[in-house]
Amino acid sequence: MSGQLAAQSNHSSNDPSNVDLTTAELFDLFSDSYTRQVYLAVMEEPRCARDVAEAADVSRPTVYRRLNELRDAGLVHSRQTICMDGHHREQFEAVPATISVCIDTDGLETVVDSAESCNRVSSS
Repeated sequence: MSGQLAAQSNHSSNDPSNVDLTTAELFDLFSDSYTRQVYLAVMEEPRCARDVAEAADVSRPTVYRRLNELRDAGLVHSRQTICMDGHHREQFEAVPATISVCIDTDGLETVVDSAESCNRVSSS
């Protein structure tokens, strides 16, 4: 990391094991095209919000809102970096995950499996 030092970030929302989304909440989250664009941008590579805005072609305020929603859902985590000039930057990265949907006689069930934890998302 040229010119940057990594710093610890203690966001409780960075822990996906605390996430309890319903199927409806998960579908609602990804029904938004901006959320999908932002998520795809951080899936490609870890980025700061400014770089996500550029890659997703979305305004920075919209990027921050969507990143916060994705982080709260446990699908994105962040860490602070400190540049040699003293500026702080938050770096966002997608949590590696597989989202599965099962449709049966009991309705819909979604399962989110991540490398960091296994989160079962309840059906609504």
